Amino acid sequence: MIEEQIKKANIEAMKNKDTIARAFYSVLMNKIMLEKINKREKGQEITDADVSNIIQKMIKELNDEKDNFAKAGRSEEVEHLEKQIEIAKTYLPKMLSRDEIKAEINKLADKSIPVVMKHFKANFNGQVDMRLVQEVLKEFA
Repeated sequence: MIEEQIKKANIEAMKNKDTIARAFYSVLMNKIMLEKINKREKGQEITDADVSNIIQKMIKELNDEKDNFAKAGRSEEVEHLEKQIEIAKTYLPKMLSRDEIKAEINKLADKSIPVVMKHFKANFNGQVDMRLVQEVLKEFA
């Protein structure tokens, strides 16, 4: 499970005194813990897909933060954030490419937006950028 890998990597970062990685893992583990609590309240367990979604959201947040630091001219902070983004990407599953998304949409009998989006969310959660699915889907219209 991804969560176990993250915990082990966090311990390694502590042993290596890697403050940049430690900062990333601390935030990530806190977000995972909050999601676990939310799931437990609903009587559910956290899955790797949930963890992948958390990591994807974190990458978006880190990219936004990096852009803001770049505008402010703080190159050291930008480098730290780039390292954190690279760490985060190692835990994501292989994302579907534009061509793979097209092929999957072609397999569907009904190519309406709600049906396609529901299909990808159910079958490829954490493996696909839903915005990219939407863009590819517009090409079919």
